[in-house]
Amino acid sequence: MATVVAKTGIKREKGWLYYVDKKGDVSRARMARGGGKPSKGKPQKVAKCGVEREEGFLYFIDKKGNVAKVKMKRSGSRKRKATRRKPAARRRTAARRTPARKKTARKKTARRTARKKTARRSPRKKTARRTARKKTARRAGAKRKTARRTTTRRRARR
Repeated sequence: MATVVAKTGIKREKGWLYYVDKKGDVSRARMARGGGKPSKGKPQKVAKCGVEREEGFLYFIDKKGNVAKVKMKRSGSRKRKATRRKPAARRRTAARRTPARKKTARKKTARRTARKKTARRSPRKKTARRTARKKTARRAGAKRKTARRTTTRRRARR
């Protein structure tokens, strides 16, 4: 909920943007699309309040024409930096390395045998395999496109 900082009782006019300026006073500026041509002049001071701003608060003019403030809702980056991360648990590297090495050796031998088999096959089968690869590549590309669309929609909603 907003708290009233200064009672000014400003009556708003159409086509003007009312705000709290750097000095803490209420000013107004002509809006670009607020009816009529925007004046090239400086913003006008409507009321002198001398409000001292606090960090982390948003200052605005409420419906009654008074200056009010609200605590800003900050998301993401600042909260993450403030919270301290827990140190990661140490891994047992010696026990895990041995089976991993064996798997890579198996993969290499499997690749070699696959290469030998492809060299022996007839040219007709090769063309069939190429077309099959192209089809799978097209499907994967379509999946990527749909994934991109969903992520952009999610960003737009935020």
